[in-house]
Amino acid sequence: MSEDILVNITPQETRVAVTLQGVVQEIHIEREANRGLVGNVYLGKVARVLPGMQSAFIDVGLERAAFLHVADIWEERHPPAGQGAGAALAASLSATSEFSVPAFSRPEAAKPIRPIEKILHEGQPVLVQVIKDPIGTKGARLSTQISIAGRMLVYLPQESHIGISQRIADEAERELLRGKVQQLMPPEEKGGFIVRTMAEAASDEDLANDIAYLRKRWEAIQAAVGKVSAPSCLYQDMSLSFRVLRDLVLDDTATIQVDSRESFVALKTFAETYTPNVLGKLLHYTGERPLFDLYGVEQEIERAIARRVDLKSGGYLILDQTEAMTTIDVNTGGFVGGRSFDDTIFKTNLEAAQAIARQLRLRNLGGIIILDFIDMENEDHKTQVLGELNKALARDRTKMTVSSFTQLGLIEMTRKRTRESLAHVLCEPCPTCGGRGEIKTARTICFEILREITRESKQFNPKEFRILASQGVIELFLEEESQALALQSDFIGKPISLMVEAVYTQEQYDIILT
Repeated sequence: MSEDILVNITPQETRVAVTLQGVVQEIHIEREANRGLVGNVYLGKVARVLPGMQSAFIDVGLERAAFLHVADIWEERHPPAGQGAGAALAASLSATSEFSVPAFSRPEAAKPIRPIEKILHEGQPVLVQVIKDPIGTKGARLSTQISIAGRMLVYLPQESHIGISQRIADEAERELLRGKVQQLMPPEEKGGFIVRTMAEAASDEDLANDIAYLRKRWEAIQAAVGKVSAPSCLYQDMSLSFRVLRDLVLDDTATIQVDSRESFVALKTFAETYTPNVLGKLLHYTGERPLFDLYGVEQEIERAIARRVDLKSGGYLILDQTEAMTTIDVNTGGFVGGRSFDDTIFKTNLEAAQAIARQLRLRNLGGIIILDFIDMENEDHKTQVLGELNKALARDRTKMTVSSFTQLGLIEMTRKRTRESLAHVLCEPCPTCGGRGEIKTARTICFEILREITRESKQFNPKEFRILASQGVIELFLEEESQALALQSDFIGKPISLMVEAVYTQEQYDIILT
C-alpha cells in the first residue's frame, strides 16, 4: 500500500500529514517559535550533579536545565595519546542506545564503570546531544553520543560498529550493505555507521557522498568545540520540511506534495544534492483549495484531539492522556452485529486494535500505554486480537514494546516518546478546571465560602462580609441556599452581602471584609 505525504507551509508553522490510501496516519507540526530540539548538539556546562539519582543537570542555554543520566554516559576506556583538548572532549563521552531517527537500532553503548560523581563535576564542559524534547515540566534529555543522521546512513563518530536497520530483514542484503560501507570508509575513519533502509537501493556513489557529508558535519562540530564557551549550540537538526525527505519518505511513498512554491524549490534543490531518488515524487501543489482541506486533514486534526474515537461498527475508544501514562478503553457502543455476544466483542476488539495503532501514530502518544479491550473469555480470540494489534503496529516507525494480555485482561505497552504529543502541541490545560476535566459544583463552592466566612469571623471583626463570586454561585445563595446564608449571618452576628463578578469562573471567589 502506497503512502502520500502532504506538506503545508506557512511563515508561522510547517505541518506534515502522512496518508495511507487517503487515510491520515501521522501528523507532524513544527512552529518557528518553538522548534523541536531533538538532534541538536550543545557544548553544555554541568550545573549540578545528583549522586543519589546518578544523574546530572546540564545547562545548555535552554529555559530549563537538561537531564543526563549515568546510563546515558559512555567512557572511553583508553583515550588515544596526544589528543588536543577539544578533540579529547568530543571523543571522551558517548551514550545510549536511544536515538531520535526511527526505523533502525544501534549497538548498546558501553556503560560507565564509575559513579556519575566520579565522571562529572559542577562547571565542567560536556558535549551533549538532545535525544528527547522538553515535555511538560521536564527538561530535555541528553546523551553524550553524537549521532548525525543522513539520508542513507547515521554517523556515530565515537563508535566503531557498522549496524544495519532492523527493517532490512534479508541477512545476505545486510552483509552486502555492511561490506559496502566498510569499503567506502576512508582508511583513517574511526567512526561507526548505522545503515538505514534508504540505502538498500543506493549506489556506491550515493553512500560515499553520504559518508563525506556526515563527516564534514562532525568535523564542523569538533572545530566549534574549542572556539565557543559553554553553553552554546554547535549543531541544529534540519527543519521539519527537510526532515520529511530524510526520515519520512519510504520506498512505497508515492508523492510528496508541497503547497509553498518557495519551499518546493528549496526542497527540490536539497533533493538534487542529497536525495535524488525522491525527486520524481516531489510535487508542487497549486490547487485553489487548501491542501489539508482537500485531503480532509483539518477535520482529522480536530478528531485527533478529541477524547472519543468512534469505530465504523458502532463501538468507540476513550483515550485519556495523563502525566504518568495513556489509557485507551474499548467499548461496544451501539454495535450488536455479531451472531452472539462473544462474537460482537471479538469483532469490536479486532476493529479497535487497528484503530488504536493508527491513533498512537496520529496523536504521537508515547510512554506507558494501557489498552483495556473488552473482556474476552475465548483464548483464541485473545490471541487473534493481539496478533491484529502487532500487525497494525508494524508500520509504526517508533520503537515499541507490547506485552500479552495480563490477568486483568489488559495489554501493557510502551512507545518511545521523543517529542510532545499532538494534543500537547495544539492545546493547553483548561484555565477553568486546570486540566482536570471537571469543576466543583456551585453548591460545593457555596459551602466552601460559608466555611471560610466562619474562619475569618474568628480572626477579624469587620462590619460586614461581602461575597464576590460567579453568577451561578450568587444565584444559588439567593435561591436554594438563601436559608443557609441567613443562618450563617445569624451565627457570626454580621451582615453578609453578595456581588456578582462576571469574569470569575465557578471556582473563583473572594470574601471582602468591610
